[in-house]
Amino acid sequence: MMALWPLLHFTFLGFSITWPLVHGQGFQETAAVWPSLFNVSLPQKAQESIQIPNNGSAPLLVDVQVFVSNVFNVDILRYTMSSMLLLKLSWLDTRLAWNTSAHPRHAVTLPWDSLWTPRLTILEALWVDWRDQSPQVRVDQDGHVKLNLALTTETNCNFELLHFPRDHSNCSLSFYALSNTAMELEFQTHAVNEIVSVKREYVVYDLKAQVPPQQLVPCFQVKMSLKNTALKSIIALLVPAEALLLADVCGGLLPLRAIERIGYKVTLLLGYLVFHSSLVQALPSSSSCNPLLIYYFTILLLLLFLSTMETVLLAGLLARSSLGAKSSPSPAPRGEQQEHGNPGPHPEESPRGVKGSQRSWPETADRIFFLVYVVGVLCSQFIFAGIWMWAACKSGPAPGEAAPHGRRPRP
Repeated sequence: MMALWPLLHFTFLGFSITWPLVHGQGFQETAAVWPSLFNVSLPQKAQESIQIPNNGSAPLLVDVQVFVSNVFNVDILRYTMSSMLLLKLSWLDTRLAWNTSAHPRHAVTLPWDSLWTPRLTILEALWVDWRDQSPQVRVDQDGHVKLNLALTTETNCNFELLHFPRDHSNCSLSFYALSNTAMELEFQTHAVNEIVSVKREYVVYDLKAQVPPQQLVPCFQVKMSLKNTALKSIIALLVPAEALLLADVCGGLLPLRAIERIGYKVTLLLGYLVFHSSLVQALPSSSSCNPLLIYYFTILLLLLFLSTMETVLLAGLLARSSLGAKSSPSPAPRGEQQEHGNPGPHPEESPRGVKGSQRSWPETADRIFFLVYVVGVLCSQFIFAGIWMWAACKSGPAPGEAAPHGRRPRP
């Protein structure tokens, strides 16, 4: 209790000095005043209260409860995500305990800068927005200290996108207390998933909190497992690609002599080129374990290109053979005259016979190519489905994993 009342006195004194500055120039001028309150001229008890509590030979144990209330803005192109968390920290500081018989209050509330609290830094964070810039600390009569911190942060995440859009990824948030050592401070963590909304592309299906071993700096990690619901990507990517491939297969049913077939094939190829260019921008890229869909859509592009080139080449050869047949003498006109003079009782049989006898080798090659192409398309679909189910890829270790921040370097 001797340490608490000088602390309360100088805390109120500090508020009376800095209050006008909070509404004036803000944090920069306020920071210039606060250090003067904690210099050597203050009583020793008040100075000791802003130092980490001494727990003897064992480190101070700080219990941390992490409540995750929202995960949003999952950006696989930038490998980032945003999350909202609430940290409930509690520890024991016997220097702040008091006798309730002399002072009947069971708890007091103090500003967090007036006593020791863990200063936390998120290693993966691009930015952190602490919702309460001046949180209050609750001190119980037995010296138990409780601090609640609400924050919103955007962090990096190494998404595993091999099976995009049915991907599963593990994202970590590493909290470090850089102002202390592992001999002084130790964390005990628990994680609670409080996300109630599932109307989003990525959902959190697992949440864990742990303390990594062999750390020079006290830290704890929050690991979130994300799952892609995939509905948007399937509708926007897979359905158009499969529709174009099916349309290309159906285009092979058009006769090779039909002028519309070349225009049909070229239109499909140009449409897929436009679709593929936008697709490349929509899919993420990585130094390792790129999405399988990138290779799948590239194979579809090659199939459409091969089908179009086959139509153009065989149609050109057919046109050349037709021109050569017209320039050479042919008994076809006599046959036509005989048919015109003496029509048979079944006129529909004659075109069939003429068609079968006049089928050129480009048309025969086109029929064979069509059958081979259909078999190849079906086999490619089954092969890709097998690769999708059995393929596995693990990203290579990052350069910094040999000696992460706060960990002992490997020999």
